[in-house]
Amino acid sequence: MLASVLSAVVAATVLSGCTATALQSQYQNGDNKGYISGTGVTEVKPADRKDPVTFSGKTTEGSTFSSSAHRGDVIVVNFWYAQCPPCRLEAKELQKIAAKYEPQGVDFIGINTRDDQPSAVSFDKTFGVTYPSILDADRGKAQLAFSGVYRPNSTPTTVILDRKGRVAARIEGPVTAQPSTVETLIDSVLAEASS
Repeated sequence: MLASVLSAVVAATVLSGCTATALQSQYQNGDNKGYISGTGVTEVKPADRKDPVTFSGKTTEGSTFSSSAHRGDVIVVNFWYAQCPPCRLEAKELQKIAAKYEPQGVDFIGINTRDDQPSAVSFDKTFGVTYPSILDADRGKAQLAFSGVYRPNSTPTTVILDRKGRVAARIEGPVTAQPSTVETLIDSVLAEASS
C-alpha cells in the first residue's frame, strides 16, 4: 500500500512539472514566428519607482542618443525590430502618439534589438516613423540598462520614463491594442511632473 501511495505522489509531482506556462506554450506551438509576444500594462506609482534608467547609443541617423541629456523630459522608449509583426502593426499608431506629444516635451526613442542600420531606416521610411532609434543589436547595452524589474519581456514593449528618468509604466505588446491607455499613461506622467 505504501508503495502505491509513493508511486502516486511521484507521478503527481512529475506531471505537475509538465504544465506549460504561456511562454512555454508559445515556444512549443511550433509556428516559428521568431518572437515572444506579450500583453499587459504595469504602472508604477512615483513612491515605488526605482533609480533612473541611464542608456545611450548610436541612432539610425548616425547621432548619439543619451537618456541623461533628456533628463527633465518624459521619455517614451519603444523596443522593436523590423521583422516583428506586432512592431509593424503598431508603428503608425506609435508615430501618431509621438506627433501628438512631442510638442509637449515628450521625447520618443526606439531601441532596435536586432537590425542593422539599412533595415531599421527602411522600416522607418515604410511606416513613416520620424523619431530616432538606437541600434542595439550588436551589444545590447541599451536593453541591458532596463534589465531590472521592468525590463522588456517581449517585443514590442513600450516603457515610459518620468522626468527623473525612472520607469513610470511598461506596456507589453503592440500599442494598437491600447492606444488610449498609452496616452492616459503619458498624460498622467506629464501631470505629475508639472504639479
